[in-house]
Amino acid sequence: MDGVSTTDRAERVPKQDRSRATRQRLLEAAVACLAEHGWSGSTVSVVAERAGVSRGAAQHHFPTREDLFTAAVEYVAEERSAALRALFPEGAAASDRRAVIAALVDLYTGPVFRAALHLWVAASDQEQLRPRVTELELRVGRESHRTAVELLGADESRPGVRETVQGLLDMARGLGLATLLTDDTARRERVVAQWAALLDGALGRTAPAAPRTTG
Repeated sequence: MDGVSTTDRAERVPKQDRSRATRQRLLEAAVACLAEHGWSGSTVSVVAERAGVSRGAAQHHFPTREDLFTAAVEYVAEERSAALRALFPEGAAASDRRAVIAALVDLYTGPVFRAALHLWVAASDQEQLRPRVTELELRVGRESHRTAVELLGADESRPGVRETVQGLLDMARGLGLATLLTDDTARRERVVAQWAALLDGALGRTAPAAPRTTG
């Protein structure tokens, strides 16, 4: 006997599920608060209230404000990256590159990007936050690049291809900044179309590499 009753085991699973659900609500609320109110207006108490949990529960999951907001931006960025891959589960044909580019640009024109931007600005002024945000941006940036390469079927062994893909992501970030102040939809659509044409020339009209497998 391991000393744990069947009842204890039965209660533990729902309790773990509740804990995961609470953590997820906190992460999503943190991103929403950061996008809407910026760093100065986003505290653990504000996030906890929005998530419908106590401040103590929030601090149980995330002991510090920095823990909460860096984890939140990373979590939602990962969720959006997974959703993007789900749109093109087998990669995209060359004829679909415009759709892929538009989807990549969308990653930088929504509330997640707005929240990340507030976090970057705060990190530029706060020493305790800067190294964590710098590390976070490196991880998210690498994942975004990897996702773009897979979906576009880009062969980075060819000269200039890696830089072209990175240039696409840099362009998308710039469009995200433009969108913060005005509705840039019309210009964004023209830029996406032009980048699709540029990538056809740089990457060639070839089928994408086979998706990664696990196991």
